[in-house]
Amino acid sequence: MNEKTVFMLKKVAFYAFIFTVVAWIVIPIIVSALYAFSTKTDYYDPRKVIPTSFTDEWVKTILYVLGAWDGIKNSVIVATLTIIISFILGIPAGYAIARFAFKGKDTIKLSIVALRMFPIPVMAIPLVVLYIKLKLIDTLFGVALAHTAMALPFVVLITSSIFAGVDKELEEAGMVFGLTRWGAFRNITLPLALPGLAAAAMFTFVMSWNEVFVASILTLKNRTLPAQILSIVAGAAGGAAPAYYKFAAAFIMTLPAMLFIFFARRYLVTMWGITLR
Repeated sequence: MNEKTVFMLKKVAFYAFIFTVVAWIVIPIIVSALYAFSTKTDYYDPRKVIPTSFTDEWVKTILYVLGAWDGIKNSVIVATLTIIISFILGIPAGYAIARFAFKGKDTIKLSIVALRMFPIPVMAIPLVVLYIKLKLIDTLFGVALAHTAMALPFVVLITSSIFAGVDKELEEAGMVFGLTRWGAFRNITLPLALPGLAAAAMFTFVMSWNEVFVASILTLKNRTLPAQILSIVAGAAGGAAPAYYKFAAAFIMTLPAMLFIFFARRYLVTMWGITLR
């Protein structure tokens, strides 16, 4: 085969791979959206693959009757608190790892990663006992703290990589012209690092939004959306919730996260100087 044929085959293979990945992600979302609004007749009709008549009854029932709307509000609060706390703790730690040389630096980075190797179910009972003693059980702040413990290692590593990519000489130049280290960080390093921090915020939000185990064991009334959905589709009626309710629950779970990523993505690419049309 000549070079042109090899190039075309590689190009076809690349686009086939991209198409497969996109289809793997998009098709379940489309199916969930279709059957979330499908009527009961169309859903159980074996002759129809794609429903032709629709209703919003299942979505409304889950949102307003079964309490998923409160779960959405709780999830937004918890995810926002998780991002704030993770950034308050993670940005200084990431900056210190990126900018300063100190004894045990590599050990600390390895220890940060090692924090994620312990399975959450193993720590479930001690965590609940601790939360009861601290009176954080069934509180949104308590769930946010638990999510912060899960997201913080990644935030530290991501922010350290981001700050390491910002030229140190820019800060030194700022300090030569009279800025303090804090002033150089705030006015020079932080604006340059904002796109990466936005990406870290997206990761933290999605992690907190999708987390279900910790939210389920730490809350009873103030449940986040995944824990609320789990109790609706699995807990009610011994897990015998109708399938179209499960599709509606899947649609409700994915839509807010997709909207957040969509708007955060526009902010992200705008800071990088890319125009979306």
